[in-house]
Amino acid sequence: MTAIVAVSSFLPSTVPITELQQDLRLTDVQLRRFRRFYGLSEVCRDPGLTESDLLLGAVAGLEELRGREHRVRYVLQARTVPSPLPYPDTSLARVRTALGLEKAQGFVVSQHACASGLLAVDVAGTLLAADGDPEALALVLTGEKALAFETQSIPDVTVMGEGTAAVLVSAGGERNRVLGYAARTYGRFHGDFIMSDAAAKDFQQLYQTALCDVMTAAVKEAGCDISDLALVLPHNVNRMSWSGVARELGLPMDKVFLDMVPATGHCFCADPFINHQKAHELGRLRAGDRYLMTSVGLGCTFSAMVLQH
Repeated sequence: MTAIVAVSSFLPSTVPITELQQDLRLTDVQLRRFRRFYGLSEVCRDPGLTESDLLLGAVAGLEELRGREHRVRYVLQARTVPSPLPYPDTSLARVRTALGLEKAQGFVVSQHACASGLLAVDVAGTLLAADGDPEALALVLTGEKALAFETQSIPDVTVMGEGTAAVLVSAGGERNRVLGYAARTYGRFHGDFIMSDAAAKDFQQLYQTALCDVMTAAVKEAGCDISDLALVLPHNVNRMSWSGVARELGLPMDKVFLDMVPATGHCFCADPFINHQKAHELGRLRAGDRYLMTSVGLGCTFSAMVLQH
């Protein structure tokens, strides 16, 4: 059974979203909506750091990797946007070289956009189980640079941050075992990176039901109920989007970990894992707790994963 051995995140310096208003082409009304209703205040941005720097910053805190580098068989980079650099100058190649992991197989998973982080964990566990070596490990890297204008925000939804996370995965283990995983793709939204007004309206109408459905599917596969969850570790798009979801599922809002939304913005595939580390630090996850990680990727994929701490 796939298990997360350890999670480490890296958050660069933050910038108030008020300072990004001109760059993001936000009207005063849109800025007030982001701050007052969506709960966004600052985002992680550091123009002086490359994507490789950000990813290595996350791996630097992964103490469980030290001395086990020879056991890493796969390095997966979960991306929302395809790499802007040609092979072999990609951030993944640079990180593998810096860590001395050139012998590990490295590849990118991006098919689920911002939900690709959960997909990468599932793929890593599947590959490790097929290899049959109980000592083998996989390293999943998440988080990206918000370089182009189109990747710096999702219109009327959120602002993108550059926080990263590194996840060490094994084929089995006693802690953070994956009990259930579900993903649903609605292909009619695949056409445009930035949705048209009509597509955006359609997506908004679908969003709550689709997210509730995939969370319910993951919980069912895990053999438990929504009420059994100690915590939900979400994608950090905004606070408001979670009120309707929680109400439909009968999930108390204090079980949805939204602490990082004001401090990070939406950090591509890294959000659930950034939340995982912070929740663990705050004592919000205890041994034996069942919790759910979830994310939504433009394109459009909804995914959820239930684990036991």
